[in-house]
Formats: sequence, structure tokens, C-alpha cells
Amino acid sequence: MAESQKYFSNYVLIVPMSHTKATSHFQTVAIIGKHGASGIHETLLELADFLQSIGRTVIVESDTAKELKDKRLTSFDLEEICRRADLAIVVGGDGTMLGIARQLASFEVPLIGVNLGRLGFMTDIPKERMLPLLQDIFEGQLASEKRSLLEGVILRGEQTIFKGLAFNDIVVSRTAAAGMVELRVEVDGHFMYNQRSDGLILSTPTGSTAYALSAGGPILHPELDGIVLVPIAPHSLSNRPIVLSGSCEIVIRLASGYEGSVNFDMQSITNLQQHDKVIVRRSEHAITFLHPVGWSYYDTLREKLHWNEYPSVLGQLK
Repeated sequence: MAESQKYFSNYVLIVPMSHTKATSHFQTVAIIGKHGASGIHETLLELADFLQSIGRTVIVESDTAKELKDKRLTSFDLEEICRRADLAIVVGGDGTMLGIARQLASFEVPLIGVNLGRLGFMTDIPKERMLPLLQDIFEGQLASEKRSLLEGVILRGEQTIFKGLAFNDIVVSRTAAAGMVELRVEVDGHFMYNQRSDGLILSTPTGSTAYALSAGGPILHPELDGIVLVPIAPHSLSNRPIVLSGSCEIVIRLASGYEGSVNFDMQSITNLQQHDKVIVRRSEHAITFLHPVGWSYYDTLREKLHWNEYPSVLGQLK
């Protein structure tokens, strides 16, 4: 751990202001929307009008403000949003939330998600019920939860060539034109295995219902302190997913094969050469999500994964 500490030092480039968030009343509320989404203009205006009607100061992320084209609203870039906002409402899908969550993680700004996408694992408030549910939240009827992130450093020799955060997962994989890669994996300085495969997914509990799940990994409840390692099409069928302690440090070396790549939440991609090293650990930052009162992670799983598609007789007895 000590050897790699230097690679993670000074990771946060923007230092957040020191202030305390009041969970019962958020006075300055930021609105951040997905650019170009169908019908988002009306939703954003409706949201801004509602917040002003209950006495909140509304600030709008600068790109979102271009979508709104409403000169009555004050806009700032994301860095300034982080410094000013007590709360941010993200209007879009899970992909929008992923990007915003990573950028706001170090500022401890709680997030609420209004869903305009398909799944809505993280943006859980439906557009049709947006205003009454937000009214409840601002009156203190809410559920709060924290979600962990991963941070990764890529080394080429002793040189750091990339640093990144991931809310869902960090994926080390072969390139599109390459064959299998061979990855050497160490955990807390102990050799675990050499793996020949199409790649390896390192996932947070949040990401366990994303790419990791489709590759055969387990679902982890968001409150669990763990990191999931899921091989992608491993050459050996005995190479199975494993859940590691959230306090561990994982080092992956590209041992042989063609060049590979590393992506962070499928949004930041860096190429790998042979013998490059990827160091991954849990970030010291976390994201706080606010939900309507009565929100349940199990309800979300049942709805999004269609576990209740064919209800049994026992299910009807509730």
C-alpha cells in the first residue's frame, strides 16, 4: 500500500469548500440536465419554476442553461456549481448521473435523479411524479444512502499516464482487433492469478448490476464494502467472479498478448501496452443519493430486473 500511495496523492485537483449540508432544507439547488434529450426543455422549466415557488435559490449548470434559454436563471460551470450548491437534481438517465456523480464526488453534494432514460437504477424519480415526490423530499420525507467509487492509476514504468474515478466499474480488456490478453492480478501485494481472457471487470456494488452482472457477476447491495472482480470470457472455466474487501488494493499487469485498454464507466478510455500496470482501490469519496421516503433497493431490483414479471400465488398474498 505504501509503495503506491504516492500515485494517489493529490488526486483531487479541485479542493471543495468546507461547509455542512442541512438534510432537512436545501437552500441552493442546482439543476443539471441531459443535453438534447427529448422533452427535457419542458421538464427543466417545470422543475425550475417549482423550486423557485418553494423559495429555493436555483442555479443551472452552464450547458443545461443553453438548453433552457431562460435568462431569468443563473448559470455556472460544474466547478462553481460544486462550490455553491447544497443539492443537485440531475435530469436524464443513469449515464448522465454517472458522469455528474464522478465530478461532484469530492464536494459532498447530495444528488437526486429524475429519470428520462430507460433503466433508472440511479435516476429513480419518474418524470410523471417529479413534483409531488420532490415536494415530499423538501419537506424532509426522504431516504438517504451513500455509494462508493473506485479510483484507478495507470503506470507505464514509473510514469503515471492516467488517473480516473469510476462509479460503476473499471474494465481492463483486449482491444477490438486483438485476441485474448493475459493479466497478472495481485491483491494487497499477494499474487492471486494469471488470467487469460477478454478482460477483467472491477466493479463497485453500484456497478454490480451493470456490465459485471451481464458477465456473470453477483449483485452486491450498495451498503456492502466490497469490490467485485468479474472475468470476461475467461479461457479457464474455473476462473470465477470474486468479491474482495473494499479496503484492498488491486494491481493488474498486462503480461502478454496484444495491446489492451482500460475504461472508467465506459466514458474514459486509455490504451495499454505490455507490462503497463493498473492500480485500483476504493476512492476516499462517496456519493450521497436522496430518494423519496419509502424507497427500497429491492423494489428497484424487482422492477428493473423484471423479477416480478410472473408473480406467484405467494406474491399475490401480500
